[in-house]
Amino acid sequence: MDLLNTTGPDPVHTTCPYCGVGCGVMAYSDGGTPVAGDKDHPANKGRLCVKGASLHETTGQEDGRLLFPIVRGRRSEWEQALDEVAHAIQDSVKTHGPQSVAFYLSGQLLTEDYYVANKLAKGFIRTPHVDTNSRLCMSSAVAAHKRAFGADVVPGCYEDLELADLLVLAGSNAAWAHPVLYQRMKASARDGRRVVVIDPRRTATSELADLHLALRPGTDTVLFNGLLSWLADHGGLDQAYIDAHCQGFDNALASARAAAPSVESVAEQCDLAPEDVETFYAWFAQTPRTVTGFSQGINQSIAGTDKGNAIINSHLATGRVGKPGAGPFSLTGQPNAMGGREVGGLANTLAAHMDYDSPGARSRVADFWGTGAVADGPGYKAVDMFEAVHRGDIRVIWIMGTNPAVSLPDSARVREALARCPTVIVSDCVAHTDTTDLADILLPAAGWGEKDGTVTNSERRISRQRCFLPLPAEVKPDWWIMSSVAGKLGFGEAFNYKRPADIFREHAALSAHENNGERLFNLAGLANLSDAGYEALIPVQWPVMEGAGVETEGSTRLFSDGRFVTDNQRARFVAINTRLPAQQTSDDYPMVVNTGRIRDQWHTMTRTANTPRLLTHRSEPYVDVHPDDMVAHQLKEGHLARLSLGDGGYVGRVRKSPEQRRGEVFIPIH
Repeated sequence: MDLLNTTGPDPVHTTCPYCGVGCGVMAYSDGGTPVAGDKDHPANKGRLCVKGASLHETTGQEDGRLLFPIVRGRRSEWEQALDEVAHAIQDSVKTHGPQSVAFYLSGQLLTEDYYVANKLAKGFIRTPHVDTNSRLCMSSAVAAHKRAFGADVVPGCYEDLELADLLVLAGSNAAWAHPVLYQRMKASARDGRRVVVIDPRRTATSELADLHLALRPGTDTVLFNGLLSWLADHGGLDQAYIDAHCQGFDNALASARAAAPSVESVAEQCDLAPEDVETFYAWFAQTPRTVTGFSQGINQSIAGTDKGNAIINSHLATGRVGKPGAGPFSLTGQPNAMGGREVGGLANTLAAHMDYDSPGARSRVADFWGTGAVADGPGYKAVDMFEAVHRGDIRVIWIMGTNPAVSLPDSARVREALARCPTVIVSDCVAHTDTTDLADILLPAAGWGEKDGTVTNSERRISRQRCFLPLPAEVKPDWWIMSSVAGKLGFGEAFNYKRPADIFREHAALSAHENNGERLFNLAGLANLSDAGYEALIPVQWPVMEGAGVETEGSTRLFSDGRFVTDNQRARFVAINTRLPAQQTSDDYPMVVNTGRIRDQWHTMTRTANTPRLLTHRSEPYVDVHPDDMVAHQLKEGHLARLSLGDGGYVGRVRKSPEQRRGEVFIPIH
């Protein structure tokens, strides 16, 4: 959708709160005037998808809003609610130790909120049990980046998706999940540019494809292992690059040969036509400017990290990392999944891209924060965290801006865990969700349009999310809520923030603290940003080095010199020997379920379901079924069907879908 023409007061330049594209938005202080795409924002250049173009319909400050604190079912004043939170944490730490407290965060939080949460939890309460719903979509990519590059770094930029002469989209229905990026890909079509879509079903993105590889679910590693073998056998390697800049190639190639020794073997394992596999491999070998964009279809898997590294291996083997139009590109799911990773939002990380096991990292962070020590970590990851809640090891959990009672696997068990937990604290802007209904203490948090801070998109670009609406009733920003609790816990001096700019400067300063180049994440150039400079900050990619100034374009591409952030500055090939069995079906469970986003909805729909026009595309839960399977299972289009697995169940309306593979069905995640 192109830039809208609007009238009225001057717009506020802010950022969309949906997917990881990070589109610039021009919004208006009345909250009801249609929003517009920001033509000056480098991510979207004025374009908005239908969700972004409907944002003004979701800023109502009365209907469904959580407007005041609620403590154990009763309306409360802020002072009492903060006391209750602090007492619950203090009592649990005193009786059961700091590891009895957990924080579950969200990619919907701003970086400043995320930073305060991690500082409070890991630095002062000293619990390592801090994780985020971004774990569900991005942790596989994080681990793959770290294994290969030595750091959680996406090397390229959005421009590379347009410059590529071969665009490979693996596990990514960008047309629905990242619509504005898809529009940019589509607009850059030209003679000689090819697109390969790797997805078990034919999606809307397949419209762009010159070749669609509808592989058997779970066999992506086989396909990319086969590619590495094929490149080695057909003169497709950049041996000079491998020798100068990489390590571990021989082991990776040996594993690839063992798992995928030939095109015929790959075709059989992946359930693909051999000639299609051969075509993909030949195109990859022939095309120096190749980008492989991968998303949740790669990440959300028991072998998601291996899938990511199998893709990266192929790019390292051809020297295609950090170059214009060439590189592996992780397409982030949430608006601030990367910002959360920058400040330590994952249970196995510390702030500023430091890890618990990095030499000197714990003491460095503790000294910077002025606390005696940080938590002994790593902590529980998302699923394990709620298991710990279920068995009683975690007795206080603080959930911010997310709805795990719906979005986590085995949601019935999550709800049971929360019902058992002595103290469940939820900060949210929505009064009634499946999770808020299980809360003991509800804290009204600012929503999009009311909060102020920064987010980081998929290309490492930091953008301001500015407030343009007043805080309604007793609503407060998340950073204020946590800082106030920190004060009640006796840590007020370390959390004496007056505005988001104070937090951002500290976050930037920590990224530069004792950073001699071993950490690529570095915002030294923004550490002394004035309040006015913060307010005027234009979108910028990190790293932003000292002296760069706020108008810098940052670092567009990384690793272009072949130097990585491993101990010896060489990228690491990872041996991928995973040979996944075919999905196990049986007479009782004859179908494989595939899931994904739909175009007009977001996560558990607490925002998007309130906009009628966003329900016109898909108005109810559904099940896409191949016509042959409809006959085999005696299903009728338009009738309801139930999917069952153990104690779990799903009901949706049957839709005939030749785009499905036989033996598989698709259902939306929302």
